[in-house]
Amino acid sequence: MEDYLDPINSVGMPELTDSGVALEFLLTTKTGIRNLSIALTETASPALQKIMKTQLDVMIELYFEVSELMLKKDWLKPYDLEAQKELDIKSAENAISIAQLDLFPKSMNRKGMFPTPPKN
Repeated sequence: MEDYLDPINSVGMPELTDSGVALEFLLTTKTGIRNLSIALTETASPALQKIMKTQLDVMIELYFEVSELMLKKDWLKPYDLEAQKELDIKSAENAISIAQLDLFPKSMNRKGMFPTPPKN
């Protein structure tokens, strides 16, 4: 990607953003399940244990909902490691491409790049 301000470079970006957010949400939920499980085993209060068990059930259900969404959208392929590897490589290449963008280009003039010129 040469110019992030060029509208042509935004093609496909919502899908990439959605899949990235979903993956981050899935990983965060998984970490929350792990932390809550540890906390549950170290809690002595029966009232607090009950609350934590309820939260744990909710988080597990959320994890499965997010993973099912990602499977349905082909953002996650846990049963096809070669295809998942290709997705991971594509994501890494996109991240590298974004990291290499010149965020402060010398010319910020975008006149003529849109279907109708701006009115003065």
